[in-house]
Amino acid sequence: MSDRVEIKPYDGPAGGWGSAKSLTEILLREQIPASGATLLMHQNKPDGYMCVSCAWAKPAKPAVFEYCENGAKATAWEVTRKRITSDFFAAHRVRDLESWRDYDLEELGRLTEPMRWDQASDTYRPVSWAEAFAEIGAELRALEPASTVFYASGRASLEASYMYAMLARLYGNNNLPDSSNMCHESTSVALPESIGSPVGTVQLEDFEHTDCILFFGQNPGSNAPRMLHPLQDASRRGVPIITFNPFRERGLERFTNPQSPAEMLTRSETRISSQYLQVKAGGDLAAIYGLCKALIATDDAAREAGRAGPIDQAFIAEHTHGFEAFAASVRSKGWDELERRSGLSRASLEQAAATYARAKATLGVYGMGLTQHRMGVETVQALMNLLLLRGNIGRPGAGICPVRGHSNVQGQRSVGITEKPELVPMDKLRALYGFEPPAEKGLNTVEACEGILDGSVRAFVALGGNFIRAVPETTLMEAAWRRLRLTVQISTKLNRNHLIHGEVSYILPCLGRIEIDKQDGRRQSVAMEDSTACIHGSRGYAEPAGPNLLSEPRIIAGIAKATLPPNERVDWDVWASDYASVRDAIEATYPDQFHNFNARMWKPGGFHRPIPASKREWKTQTGKANFVTPRGLSADPDTEQSDPDVLRLITMRSNDQFNTTIYGYDDRFRGVKGTRMVLFVSHADVARLRLRDGQTVDLVCAAQDGVARRVDGFLVLPFDIPAGCVGGYYPECNPLIPLWHHAERSKVPAAKSVPVRIVPRPTV
Repeated sequence: MSDRVEIKPYDGPAGGWGSAKSLTEILLREQIPASGATLLMHQNKPDGYMCVSCAWAKPAKPAVFEYCENGAKATAWEVTRKRITSDFFAAHRVRDLESWRDYDLEELGRLTEPMRWDQASDTYRPVSWAEAFAEIGAELRALEPASTVFYASGRASLEASYMYAMLARLYGNNNLPDSSNMCHESTSVALPESIGSPVGTVQLEDFEHTDCILFFGQNPGSNAPRMLHPLQDASRRGVPIITFNPFRERGLERFTNPQSPAEMLTRSETRISSQYLQVKAGGDLAAIYGLCKALIATDDAAREAGRAGPIDQAFIAEHTHGFEAFAASVRSKGWDELERRSGLSRASLEQAAATYARAKATLGVYGMGLTQHRMGVETVQALMNLLLLRGNIGRPGAGICPVRGHSNVQGQRSVGITEKPELVPMDKLRALYGFEPPAEKGLNTVEACEGILDGSVRAFVALGGNFIRAVPETTLMEAAWRRLRLTVQISTKLNRNHLIHGEVSYILPCLGRIEIDKQDGRRQSVAMEDSTACIHGSRGYAEPAGPNLLSEPRIIAGIAKATLPPNERVDWDVWASDYASVRDAIEATYPDQFHNFNARMWKPGGFHRPIPASKREWKTQTGKANFVTPRGLSADPDTEQSDPDVLRLITMRSNDQFNTTIYGYDDRFRGVKGTRMVLFVSHADVARLRLRDGQTVDLVCAAQDGVARRVDGFLVLPFDIPAGCVGGYYPECNPLIPLWHHAERSKVPAAKSVPVRIVPRPTV
């Protein structure tokens, strides 16, 4: 919290002059007003660098300014002129740095040299790369492979990700959790059962052909602002955009394109959502059932009268399995229950269903508002059912579109970053590299946390990220983390995970994606995959932050050579010196997905990995698309409370952050300036609980499991959200989330519906 806190409603649109002002401010703050603006001209261009922020699709014909406010912030954050050196570490004990804010730690600038924690002085001290690799290798060799975790954050390139997965498997485990475990693993479990694909079926051009968009639990204004451009175009064509979200997010209400001089000068705005339904936290499953109920009832009546109804009976008969069981389940649910659980009226749901019924091609777009619930998998499958009812898979302008977060989190999975051995072509690895890949399932994020808590995990190697800040159960996790034998952080900036460390701890600073990467005098390029399964090449344009930085592939190779026995079929030095050779290895391992990889990686708009479901080829056990009937209507059944004072906490991001990276303490769209310790409370609950605007309160978790979870010092902000729901910022609210409070089948933390109580502080 800053010295000056201001709460004032923001009346402007998403984008517009507010976006332009924010961009100017961060370029100045990071001391790159001219060089940063020049660098941004290369962002998301076919021959440029891919944004290090979100994974939204990159067009084949980019705009002159093909970047958004948050993407520009991410670039400025990475290429800042600020530096953190050994002098800083020598002057600050780690225990003292623990009290610093997330923003202040990262705002120190780029890490410039490898460091090792010194127990006697409680400081990080410089270490040579050779010493660091040798010591890390010795530590890893002394441990049982099953006790080591190799975490990947989601930004690493396809090349680095492939090498990292190979390091883990040659070491002897599949302990490869990643940030997908915290967000879209529910998608990765749900969609293969429904349509035989772990990713969405939508391509960017489908937005040009759709005539209806159903939007669930995703905030493009803050999390993927470039997505607002196709949404704006669709709205202008008259495409209905029906939004289901507890908060009225500005990016889903109205937008001014900051790259349009005419719109900026006239301050014109485009309406985004045509119907905005403020569903309760955890109410999406019931809302989707309501839409299905209205459609099926209309179809039943039409068929009884001898007319064609809205259900695509021909598609269902030819391409699907399980329709009758699902339809029976839908018909059995009463409107009273659907209204109560969703928080929406029957009339609103029937209106939305009627709009959907008139559309010929519909996109189902969603984010973590669906996936981060106890029944997140079932909720995604319910949305899939809704699309299947009208055959909205496998035709232009239609399909399912999960919006991923980190810029290559989907791509990491495509090249082996997964704890699930069945998703990796182990036979190919065996043939290519002459070793027996580990067959045992590895640890996902929640399981890695459980292993750290019970002591079975002894080492944690992180390829980027701020794991300890991102996961639930903060208090217990930080205490257990200090008992780890080894922690290794491959990073560009200082964060809390460097300060909460193991007995032996290293910081290994790496080049960023935006920086020029030369290996043996040759400039290297990398590749990544966007949310629509398109692969893009990327080359850096900025000068490296320091002469002693190594690339991620070089660091991975250094750890591998120091840890693993020699393997004549795996030449780590060649891979680290020539990334094209890694792409050849990826192609050899995944020939159907990456054929002609090096030749195709610079195709404008990227080359699309084959998604059989988009061609109505169903790689499921039934050979068809499956209607999957959920067990119930509540997305969080085992945390429902009869006590009206127990509220459902929705954790969320601000306009001034990307995941755990905090760019500042303002949330322009929600009218908050100078703090992140805000609790958004419905007007009804403010009155019912006798709270006051601006009152300071504490939050406690209402789960009754014997663990005390508490975060103090929130300012109450009355807000337009459904009664019974409150909102607070991630990661500040993570200490309130029990580790066991996760999606039952995917183990994604159920961070969008956490049972909490508000504890008012006594008046003085």
